[in-house]
Amino acid sequence: MKKILYIGNNLKNSKSNLSGIQILGPLLESEAYELYYASSKSNKVLRLLDMITSCLWYSKRVDVVLIDTYSTQNFYYAYLVSLICSVSNVPYIPILHGGNLPKRLQSHPKKSHSLFNNALCCIAPSLYIKKEFEQQGYTNLTHIPNTIEIKQYPISKKIVDIPKLLWVRSFSKIYNPTLAIRVLERLQQTYPNAELCMVGPDSDGSLKDVKALAKNLNIVVKITGKLTKQEWVKLSTAYNIFINTTNFDNMPVSVIEAMALGLPVVSTNVGGMPYLIDNQINGVLVAPNDVDLMTKAIIEILNDSNKRNQIIKNARSKVGQFDWQTVRKLWIDVLQLNNT
Repeated sequence: MKKILYIGNNLKNSKSNLSGIQILGPLLESEAYELYYASSKSNKVLRLLDMITSCLWYSKRVDVVLIDTYSTQNFYYAYLVSLICSVSNVPYIPILHGGNLPKRLQSHPKKSHSLFNNALCCIAPSLYIKKEFEQQGYTNLTHIPNTIEIKQYPISKKIVDIPKLLWVRSFSKIYNPTLAIRVLERLQQTYPNAELCMVGPDSDGSLKDVKALAKNLNIVVKITGKLTKQEWVKLSTAYNIFINTTNFDNMPVSVIEAMALGLPVVSTNVGGMPYLIDNQINGVLVAPNDVDLMTKAIIEILNDSNKRNQIIKNARSKVGQFDWQTVRKLWIDVLQLNNT
């Protein structure tokens, strides 16, 4: 049985959505891998210390270390963990989640070279990240998309008469949640009863800005806070269009889930989104932070049932390739690398 140490933000609190470690880890366990995790510490310093000590403790007990790697402060965590793995002679695999990681390659070239070139391989969840890394000279890349279990996402019939928008993300400036409020305000000029529901935890105080803008514009928005996957999937049956307002992105699981649920997606055209959504085929892409274009796209989907139904059908077909029964084979192949 292969033993794996999985390093990532394994937080279980009201300020974070499910992370990569919390999705992929249990799926790998279901394939009979033995996993150890770090870290669930909420304090950032203690979390880093837990990651470091876990690496040292398990270095002689595990076959490989997986490292969830983002473009924010976590980049430094991943870098330090990779140094310990190298010194301890344990293979490690960074999973490139951060949509802004390409800028890290430029701003921190030496750390990036050490972290990524010394890895057993680097997992790119999106072809966007894979391409960006390859353009900057990295070659040890394998594309394995973020995964879902598609059987958990049933398509429900919806009444499509007014815009009922669903937004699912953490409230963070990089995800531009205030754009959703401004789009709703614009939609209500044509559809006074248009609705918006925003699901997710407040990660950096952006929720306060969202509430202030809604109050200033005198519009009502449903804000649920963090929900479990089962809760928001059930909630989604009351909504008919999913919006993704982010300024940076890679391969967001929430968008994949929306496509699986039969919600037509209108997203900003940033990062890895054009690698996930074929514009006008299985979703609609618009310029970032553009109220007019996002509003227009929503109205077009609302008014054209043929287009809407085709997008829903194509999107469900597209995300079928992200089902765990397909993706698991790619992970099994990668985790056998250090046996060859």
